[in-house]
Amino acid sequence: MEGAGGRGRGAVGDLRRSWQSWADDHIQYQQKNPFSGEAGPAPRALPAPRGDPSYGRPPEGSRTEQRGKDAHSQVGKEVEELCMVIRRTGEVGEDGLVSVTFGRLFETYVTISNKVVGILLRARKHGLVRFEGEMLWQGKDDDVVITLLE
Repeated sequence: MEGAGGRGRGAVGDLRRSWQSWADDHIQYQQKNPFSGEAGPAPRALPAPRGDPSYGRPPEGSRTEQRGKDAHSQVGKEVEELCMVIRRTGEVGEDGLVSVTFGRLFETYVTISNKVVGILLRARKHGLVRFEGEMLWQGKDDDVVITLLE
C-alpha cells in the first residue's frame, strides 16, 4: 500500500517503476530520433531566393546533394554504355557516322537496361545522338534511325 508521498509497494509499485523506466527510455530514444518532433529542429538553411544560383538545389554537403551526384554519375555511365552499344551494333554511313535503327538497338540494349528510351533522350539532350521524334515507342518506331554524333 502507498503512503502519502511514498513510493508504491508490491506489484503496483513494481509496475509503476517498470512503466517509468520504459517512459524514460522512450523519451531518450525520441530525442535521438530525427523523425520525431522531440528531436529538436534540424539545422536548416533558408531556401535560396529565385534567381540565386543555388535556387532549387539541395544544400551543399547534404546527403541529398550526394545522392543527386551519384545518380548523375550512374546515368552518365549508362549513356556511355548506350553509345558503345550503338557503335557495336550500328553501321557506318557515307557521312562517317554510326547509325542503327531503334528496333535493332532496343533488341540489343533491352538485355542490358530496361531504360533504353530514357537513356536515349538523355544522350540526345547532351548532343551525343540524333533521331526524329520526341519519344520512341517499341514496335511503332522500330525503323527510326538513331545516329551517333561523336
